[in-house]
Amino acid sequence: MSEDLHALQRRLAEFAAARDWQQYHTPKNLAAALSVEAAELVEIFQWLTPEESAEVMSDPRVAGRVEDEVADVLAYLLQFCGALGIDVLSALAAKIERNETRFPAVRQARPDRPREGEE
Repeated sequence: MSEDLHALQRRLAEFAAARDWQQYHTPKNLAAALSVEAAELVEIFQWLTPEESAEVMSDPRVAGRVEDEVADVLAYLLQFCGALGIDVLSALAAKIERNETRFPAVRQARPDRPREGEE
């Protein structure tokens, strides 16, 4: 990655400030905007089969839409975290640690016996 998340948060804040948009960037509005952008990402995949969804990036037109929506989701998430003083990387690391405790790794399958669903 060429820029770290904190630098991107600063760029987003500067972009909003230059347009006097900070007044609209309340946690409530940013959470709503994040939800809308996530829904737009879901919309791209809505009627695709699992196989089609796995190949979506092979179509440059669709890939561009996916990348744009991913960027929108991340932009609003970073702005939301900035508005509330959340360090997104620390929050993610803490969540992974909690999940590792809550959901221990499954035992490895014996080599002579496939895991459930495998054949």
